[in-house]
Amino acid sequence: MSAPIEDYALISDLETAAMVGRNGAVDWLCLPRFDSPACMAALLGTEEHGFWRVSPLARGPCTRRSYEPDTLVLRSEWETATGAVRVTDFMPPRSEVPCLVRVVEGLSGAVPMRSELQLRFHQGRVVPWIRAVDRCAVAVAGPDAVWLDADGPVRAVGGGDSTLHDFTVPAGRRLALTLVWSPSHLPGTPAPLCIPAETLLKETRDFWRLWSGQCRYEGPWRDAVLRSLITLKALTYAPTGGIVAAPTTSLPGCIGGERNWDHRYCWLRDSTLTLSCLLRSGYRDEASAWLDWLVRAIAGDPADLQTVYGVGGQRLLPETEAPWLPGYEGSRPVRFGNSAMNQFQLDVYGEVLDALCLSLRAGIPMAAHVWGLVEALMGFVQRHWREPDQGLWQVRGPARQFVHSKVMAWVAADRALRMGQLLGRNGPSDMWRAMRDEVHRQVCREGWDGRQRSFVQSYGSSALDASALLMPRLGFLPALDERVLGTVRAMRGLNHGGFVRRYAPGRDGVPHADGANGAEGTFVACTLWYVDALAATGHAEQARESFERVLAIRNDVGLLSEQWDPDAGRQLGNTPQAFSHIALVETAFALTASGSAAAPPRRTRA
Repeated sequence: MSAPIEDYALISDLETAAMVGRNGAVDWLCLPRFDSPACMAALLGTEEHGFWRVSPLARGPCTRRSYEPDTLVLRSEWETATGAVRVTDFMPPRSEVPCLVRVVEGLSGAVPMRSELQLRFHQGRVVPWIRAVDRCAVAVAGPDAVWLDADGPVRAVGGGDSTLHDFTVPAGRRLALTLVWSPSHLPGTPAPLCIPAETLLKETRDFWRLWSGQCRYEGPWRDAVLRSLITLKALTYAPTGGIVAAPTTSLPGCIGGERNWDHRYCWLRDSTLTLSCLLRSGYRDEASAWLDWLVRAIAGDPADLQTVYGVGGQRLLPETEAPWLPGYEGSRPVRFGNSAMNQFQLDVYGEVLDALCLSLRAGIPMAAHVWGLVEALMGFVQRHWREPDQGLWQVRGPARQFVHSKVMAWVAADRALRMGQLLGRNGPSDMWRAMRDEVHRQVCREGWDGRQRSFVQSYGSSALDASALLMPRLGFLPALDERVLGTVRAMRGLNHGGFVRRYAPGRDGVPHADGANGAEGTFVACTLWYVDALAATGHAEQARESFERVLAIRNDVGLLSEQWDPDAGRQLGNTPQAFSHIALVETAFALTASGSAAAPPRRTRA
């Protein structure tokens, strides 16, 4: 039986990430990058697909765990019949090759421990050769080599295709286990194995505490905001500045269903919110790096603009299935890659231009050639904005005239005009202004349902869509416009257990225009958009209560996945989800600025 999604904590070296369960097992790890093949994939199968557990020999979940304050250093503690022990897990920010360190410390008594490492390269499929090199166990398969070292006395047990070490830690004793990846063709011991674990731990703590000290948010939800920002930093691929949506793939939106997507890539839909989140929080360097990644990734013909790219900006992300993996709680298929790269999504043009405008207003220097990019993007939008597309939610059904896509076409023209004013470039401003006005009139006419007194998902449809809540934030209509007020009221129709669906399920359980079978949970980001809309339309108390409800569904170390199932009381979807944590930060800032945070909040997890 798989552990609940909320059982997992994240550690990262800013190039890849590991998911650590409450039982002390690393059940997901891709090396050497976020989007590399997994060498531990028990998360999507069984222990036969790769894991690394360090825990008391008696096993069982830890008694308690937490991150060290202001860091991504995870501490898990077990209280057993013979004593208490702590395991400290961390990944030093990358300098050469990826490294995962697990420090075991006796707190009282003497606790028998076991480290059990079972590597399965190439998405949990390939069994490596294992050999001893000096005091290390080295597993090799194809291009990959993984080294495991212990800095104290351990006893190797078992053998075969696993590496087991038994040891006992008395009170006050520490022992470190260090796992390092390297290309299999390189000779010699990887550099991190030559550095004491205590040195690596100190450097990792110092890095995160220095970084966390830059956070500007000083409102009542600082702990939650800072944990979300640390998570966002952990999902950043430092060499390029790209930020992955999540470090996992195929965690389902419906248990046992087919809504299993690979989120180990960078989505343009997150562009403006990511920039806004980083800039207002005080992380200008990260915002500039994300913007640089964005401009490099979209270089080329505007007709070839994708909704999703790889961490290096790569365009080819072919989607494949892994039939040898049974999936999380039987949720199949398990997918690697994402075919959304081939979709036409009109909204991403508005996202890109909105991000460029935001960065310009924030004082981030804009290279001279970027104005040419603005003109090229606008030329494409002018020619194609009337066409149907797959929309914000990347539907795999027929293309439609999605209202949010048209709103983002309006945003594209509006932000291009604003940038032209800031830069003193008129360009084809009259044509852009005329297009902006035409789009606005069309959306207000074709996207409005007079019977429901609400904007809807697509032209000619009566289905609601939570993306309509973004209209006031985007500047399309004022928050107190009667059409916005009506839309916010209508969104009660998407409420489920105090949280908001992205759109309503169809009569047969298949959401409208979705193209995928099965139901799904409520969306964390959509619920937070609803909170923002409540605050903007004068419902401060209701907004605050709804925000506290979202904070309460974070796991014990403050992480949010993509979705929440109010009926089962569990997280769903890939985790931790950048979209959810970005929205949390944005909402905390919005509530604090609007005065909606005036009442003392209930205590939240750090």
